Amino acid sequence: MSAMTAAVRAELTKIVSLPAVWIATGVIVGLHLLLSAVNVDLTADAVHKITPAGTIEIFAGDPRPAHRALVGFLVASSFQMAVFLPVVGAIIAGQEFRADQLGRSLLAVPRRGRLVAAKALAAAVHLLATSVVIAAISAVFMYIAVKDWDPGLPVSAGAWLGQAKFAAFAVLTGLLGLAVTMIARGALAGVGVTVALTAATMTQALTAVSPALDALLPVSAGRNLLLDPAGDDLTAGPWHAVAVLVAWPLAATLTAAILLARRDAR
Repeated sequence: MSAMTAAVRAELTKIVSLPAVWIATGVIVGLHLLLSAVNVDLTADAVHKITPAGTIEIFAGDPRPAHRALVGFLVASSFQMAVFLPVVGAIIAGQEFRADQLGRSLLAVPRRGRLVAAKALAAAVHLLATSVVIAAISAVFMYIAVKDWDPGLPVSAGAWLGQAKFAAFAVLTGLLGLAVTMIARGALAGVGVTVALTAATMTQALTAVSPALDALLPVSAGRNLLLDPAGDDLTAGPWHAVAVLVAWPLAATLTAAILLARRDAR
């Protein structure tokens, strides 16, 4: 077994032994179950009213081609949960700065760059597993809503592609929460930064100034990657969104590794 593999396994063991991680993950999954259950009857009712021309009004007064709209709604239902996953990343990283855990970790993995990389890979595994559960819940409830019209829609090519994009967004933004927490050396600061970035998108504060600036925010990049440009007011294209989503956690993780190498482990 290589040193890197051993380090990743050790970090995965830490994650699965942290009650706070499972509580946060459980709350996110439970909230998604609740919202999906609330919306399924409304979606099914909209499906029953699909016109002979093949249009649907998921939202009143907004007719769209049914298949495309429903796939978009499926992906959007998963996407709304992904904005909470940076909190999980922050909790995973935050445990290192409690009870001298970081010092013990460095005794096991003295190379700090390797330690940061192992943490990121282990966190990515947990975040990916969580995003798969969220995507599966979305697909199940969408199947319930469309089974009498198009039961194959939740596993269509468009749905798979959209859900894959959601999983990538979930992992990358979760890793951003992890890296920011390692930079700030505390989970609260990591959560605060990610909440602020999300709020900047939700309030459209930068859109009013410059759509190009808004497109540089991670949650805005998620919208630009996942949502339908035909029906949503987006600020950049998908490739721009991918570049932004990769750049944020990559830059933050490299910064965390550099700072960890220069600061005392305390």
